[in-house]
Amino acid sequence: MTRVSTTDEQPAPHGGRLLVVVAVATEAEAVLRGAGADRVRVVTAGVGPAAAAAATAFALAEQPHPLVLSAGIAGGFAPRAPIGAVVVADAILAADLGAQTPDGFQDVAELGFGTVARRPPPAAVALLAGATGAVVGPVLTVSTVTGSAERAAELAARHPGAAAEAMEGFGVAEAAARFGVPALELRTVSNAVGPRDRAAWRIGEALGALERAFSALPHHRLLEEALNG
Repeated sequence: MTRVSTTDEQPAPHGGRLLVVVAVATEAEAVLRGAGADRVRVVTAGVGPAAAAAATAFALAEQPHPLVLSAGIAGGFAPRAPIGAVVVADAILAADLGAQTPDGFQDVAELGFGTVARRPPPAAVALLAGATGAVVGPVLTVSTVTGSAERAAELAARHPGAAAEAMEGFGVAEAAARFGVPALELRTVSNAVGPRDRAAWRIGEALGALERAFSALPHHRLLEEALNG
């Protein structure tokens, strides 16, 4: 179920409000602890790009927003984005949307069927990263979480400089694009992309980093940047 947490006590500049889309309730709680419910509207969409796209589209159809931020915890590509790091996407990529061919994987853009990349506004990326101390790089959206060193190496080779892997960003960005609204993605790292070792995950640490990132978020400046183009 899509859950919306919002309050209308203190509208953002020009009547806008930052829409934050997360996958699960623990992420929403961390965002609200950091940001305060007076500054953001948080939608808990569910896991995966389809759920994220549907929830984002529903939220934007229900109420206009000048800026959408996909947020939550993620896997980080070591050593670039270690556990606890904040990552801000300069490219939001659908990393496994395509086809396996005799020549290897081809994404839907290479196949001529659409797009696999959304590029957040560079000035907003710089503003968000500077305020949160984030690593900046591509964030990959996948429908199946990486569970092996081989898969991690394949993704890193196909997407040089990739900083993190998550499951919702491209869905959020694609829905936002249909409404003509810019989208950003912010992730905090709970585990390394690679062999699946639940004992090594640091979800609590990543949620704490998410809360701190939203405490530092320059909400009004981001909204002004979005509204001014």
